[in-house]
Amino acid sequence: MSTSLLVPQHVAYIRALSGDSKHELSYDRSAHLKMNAVYWSLTALLIMGHGDTLDRDEMIDFVMGCWDEEAGAFSAHPDHDAHLRSTLSAIQILSMQNALNRVDVDRVVKYILSLQQPSGSFAGDAFGETDTRFLYCAVNALSLLGKLDKLDIEKTVAYVKRCRNFDGGFGAVAGAESHASRVFVCIAALAILDRLDEVDQPALYWWLSERQLPNGGLNGRPEKLEDVCYSFWVSSALSILNKLTWIDSSKLEAFILSAQNTESGGIADRPGNMPDVFHTIFGLAGLSLLGYPALVDLDPVYCMPASIIENLGLRKGWKALQRRTS
Repeated sequence: MSTSLLVPQHVAYIRALSGDSKHELSYDRSAHLKMNAVYWSLTALLIMGHGDTLDRDEMIDFVMGCWDEEAGAFSAHPDHDAHLRSTLSAIQILSMQNALNRVDVDRVVKYILSLQQPSGSFAGDAFGETDTRFLYCAVNALSLLGKLDKLDIEKTVAYVKRCRNFDGGFGAVAGAESHASRVFVCIAALAILDRLDEVDQPALYWWLSERQLPNGGLNGRPEKLEDVCYSFWVSSALSILNKLTWIDSSKLEAFILSAQNTESGGIADRPGNMPDVFHTIFGLAGLSLLGYPALVDLDPVYCMPASIIENLGLRKGWKALQRRTS
């Protein structure tokens, strides 16, 4: 168990993942997450200051190879169907690689708006599943493309309000229990739309702070185990609300670092388990918000390097902990 961040090992771990053989079963089983995995990998590398580790041209070629011409959006993998989640990841990747000019903006905007339901919710794709995650994907993507003016903002905000619960949290759909990941997507969407006034902030401060367990880790809802990914979901929401000091940052930092794989690199959901790129990015994102030394500042609203969001003129009033020097 290491008490410091193993940057060289994590960079090597992500580099090795990018070379997964297409002939291995593990590749086929994860193809539906490939676009997301590229976004997680690139963001993690940028947070660690190693954004040039993966080949930029190859990455852009992969993203453009996932363009679904019929739908006018991006899929998770070539020859898959377009989805709102992979479309956001594609836009984020191209933003971070300074290649947004490759996007057919008008068609993507049309696709995104076509997925908004009469309730104000968003479906993830043409098959109709709705979730506040997809609402966030739509708002985030439209913001990055500079097209928020095309969105029915009042209808969107009204649906988010319907997903708010008595405890201050938010669920996946109206009436669903509060969950930390859905709290993040709803809070971040409201932040982008400049509507944080719709949040029951005092109640939500308490609900989020109560996600921390005695071992320092955070869970997603009451009576559940700690998980490194909530180091971002909870910390980002608190950062957006300027209340990151409501959790014990030292204990959370120690928990994240304890979940590192000291041999292969990567971060797991909790100590002793196998690492994966999903928990690696969100562990690193959490550490960045906590002010861990030598990491790049992360924007908690967009989950992208803060400098990129600032250059786009999209920064909101969030507050992370001060970056420490040692």
